Amino acid sequence: MLNVTYLIGSFGVLGVSLIIFAESGLFFGFFLPGDSIIFTAGVLASQGYLNIAWLVIGTWLGAVIGDSVGYWFGARIGIKIFSKEKSFLFNKRYPEQAHKFYDRHGSSAIILARFVPVVRTFVPIMAGVGKMSYKKFLSYNIIGGTIWTVGLSLGGYFLGRSIPNIDKYILPIIIVIIIISLLPAFYEFIKSRKI
Repeated sequence: MLNVTYLIGSFGVLGVSLIIFAESGLFFGFFLPGDSIIFTAGVLASQGYLNIAWLVIGTWLGAVIGDSVGYWFGARIGIKIFSKEKSFLFNKRYPEQAHKFYDRHGSSAIILARFVPVVRTFVPIMAGVGKMSYKKFLSYNIIGGTIWTVGLSLGGYFLGRSIPNIDKYILPIIIVIIIISLLPAFYEFIKSRKI
């Protein structure tokens, strides 16, 4: 079986929820594969390894609380980090650009970022840096977190219930999920090259 399956089976719902929290809210969590972990956990729940109700609740809490932590990190510490004139990652122009971006696209950016790996880690931080209203951020954080965690976990669960021997197909399914989640970033990259 796949390593991610072993990981999920070993650490259970709490481990999955903590991974989702880290990917959503901690600066270093950008490399974690949240989409495939939630979906695979849903498949494993369909086979009786995890409780689907606790999985949905745990991943939802991890996603929403994680994004809020990311937002507060950006609001409290982000400005100090983004203080260098010529830095690629921490340029002092980024907070001002983030503020303008969230004024124009705030709600859709928070929701859509959930479905783009790496981006979903940095969007809440930049929302805090850009001084987006926390009340507004939280409402869209909850909507995005609900669609993402409930959709992926129940999608995995119902697929696992409907396909016999689903464990044989987990790797191809995860690869498809990763490709689909990278499509928006690829589209934006191609679009920016044409301008």
